Amino acid sequence: MMTEKFKILANYIKDMSSETPDIETFLFVKENISKYQLNIDITSKALKNKLIEINTTLKFEDKEPNEKKSYFEIIYATIIRVDDDVKEKEDLQKIILCEVPTKIYPDLENSFLNLIHNSGHPAIKLEKKIDFNKLYNERFN
Repeated sequence: MMTEKFKILANYIKDMSSETPDIETFLFVKENISKYQLNIDITSKALKNKLIEINTTLKFEDKEPNEKKSYFEIIYATIIRVDDDVKEKEDLQKIILCEVPTKIYPDLENSFLNLIHNSGHPAIKLEKKIDFNKLYNERFN
């Protein structure tokens, strides 16, 4: 088991959005939400004192060119301190894109599902479990 090279200091929801403009849209989306797709994006920025802010964004959206669509998004911020012995850029990338998201994802997914359920779609489950190792390897290998 690898020991973690970072410590999570804080997690919080930075932004959360659910938009459904009217009842026609709501009813249309209810019929078609099974076609919605989950998208994930991870950005990071260095703060002072070896702290890094990682923003993990989840979007649940209709990729079809429908007039009527709802929009669901959450931006989840995680503040970490990286160990002093992390020197390599690759190690840092792996922490940011892989290790931290894997660790916070259950909480993030839970918050995001609550948002979608509270937006009138209680039956929705996110079937696809995100494999951050796989995403990371695809991105860099």
